[in-house]
Amino acid sequence: MATLMLRGAPIGNYDGVLFDKDGTLSHSEPHLQELAEARIRTALDLWSATGQSPNPDLRPLLSRAFGLENGGLHPAGTLAVAARQDNMISMATVFCLLGCGWPQALELSERCFELVDQRHSTSPSPSPLLPHADRLLQRLHDAGIQLAVISNDTRSGIQSFLNHHGLSDRFSDCWSADDQPRKPDPAAVHQLCQRLNLTPERCALIGDAETDLSMARTAGIGCVIGYLGGWAKQPELPSATHRLTDWDEIGLITTP
Repeated sequence: MATLMLRGAPIGNYDGVLFDKDGTLSHSEPHLQELAEARIRTALDLWSATGQSPNPDLRPLLSRAFGLENGGLHPAGTLAVAARQDNMISMATVFCLLGCGWPQALELSERCFELVDQRHSTSPSPSPLLPHADRLLQRLHDAGIQLAVISNDTRSGIQSFLNHHGLSDRFSDCWSADDQPRKPDPAAVHQLCQRLNLTPERCALIGDAETDLSMARTAGIGCVIGYLGGWAKQPELPSATHRLTDWDEIGLITTP
């Protein structure tokens, strides 16, 4: 049996821990900011190529749609928590607000994402692990706790991140944007737990987004933990049962 400890106090016995990736395990804010800027620059170029007059509202609207603010990224913004398709729809909606019909707006948005993908096909290594995450994951794995990632990244993106950091052997499974339903549907939690052969109440979920934590509560997860240390601006997580800012705040006691 393994007892999770938070700042020296026990918070429960669990057989599995489900982790979000971006902003929880991964220090993804700098990479996501670069991605947002690349998509915005490409969108501006595509807008000009259509023969539309320059529109001073396009950049600020796209920045707000992606969650860019004050030189950082809002931890609850579209780019931080939503899947690729949702971000594509956000961009298309901005184009509609500026006068495009929906078919053209969606075509522009899809083309923008494709071009950015092509230009960044030799992108740098996956985002770094957040401090002290590696040793916590090793302790949990060594204690026989099943670990899984539940993320709106693609399955290949999750696997690339885990492989790059040498973590693949510590995780039993993942639930990605390629799986249906996507989070924050509570059914995503239920199906992932079924894959792990665990009940939700025997699992903890740790994430940095209110949507994830609310999903976990609805799904009947036994312990809902909000992680605050992944962003320059700390997220607001009212659904969290517990909160932490550093992975070293979590300890573990094992008994035969």
